Amino acid sequence: MSLQLKPLHPLFAAEATGIDLTKPVDADTVRAIDDAMDKYAVLVFRGQPLTEDQQVAFASSFGTLDAGLKKLSPGAPSRFKHEVTIDISNVRPEGGLHGAADRKTISNLANQLWHSDSSFQRPAAKYSMLHSVVVPSKGGQTEYADLRAAYDSLSDELKAEIAPLHSVHAALHSRMWLGDKPSAAEIAKMPPVQWPLVRTHAGSGRKVLWVGIHATHIVEKTLAEGRMLLQELLEHATQREFVYRHEWRVGDLVIWDNRATIHRGRRFDINEPRELRRTTTNDMDSVRDSVLLEAA
Repeated sequence: MSLQLKPLHPLFAAEATGIDLTKPVDADTVRAIDDAMDKYAVLVFRGQPLTEDQQVAFASSFGTLDAGLKKLSPGAPSRFKHEVTIDISNVRPEGGLHGAADRKTISNLANQLWHSDSSFQRPAAKYSMLHSVVVPSKGGQTEYADLRAAYDSLSDELKAEIAPLHSVHAALHSRMWLGDKPSAAEIAKMPPVQWPLVRTHAGSGRKVLWVGIHATHIVEKTLAEGRMLLQELLEHATQREFVYRHEWRVGDLVIWDNRATIHRGRRFDINEPRELRRTTTNDMDSVRDSVLLEAA
């Protein structure tokens, strides 16, 4: 069977069927998924019982994989054998659940803030692929907001105001906002990156309102004025009409385009296990759009 798509939201997101992701995908299938991602930005594949190896193999079909924030602590204990498999769970490598004060719990809570994966590095992320292994009894959904539709709906006056502006994205900004205290060495490992506040999506050619929690300030404005503008734009981008909420089932694989969307996890009881595996591809087009800054 070939890729079949069923829209899940009036603006973006679709359920994808007709492909068994546990088996190798050919070039035509990769191309079809790429085309669908350019249109829908979020694809939901149900009933895909992927092993870690199968998920890594599938994700690798779309480009070089990146370990994200795992690069801050190479060699740290992990539940997975592949360095590029990112653990989006509250389960300790040795078993049991992380406590409320653990750094991993702070990291998980930071995932509940609107963000684009790895917008704090160069290259940034292109596709993220999240596979569901264990779901809590309630909560724990993931929400996605369409940054293309958000830009389109801005007033012409506001579009003109933000067109020349740039924001700075920092890797640990969200964790520090939640009370984590990273070392100077950790901060220095991922220097901030500067981005245009309005970007053009390479696949569709549509303009994107580039906002999210990793943005610390606007270069051309005072700290206070810039942060208030970023907050206003984030509130605009995450209005309900721009958001698709995914209710996880075991075996789901959701792919989203970090260049066109932001996302967040939703609250759940951290005393219940929630296990998801993430693989993420690099966005090589982003290298030309960003400016790497020296660490503060």
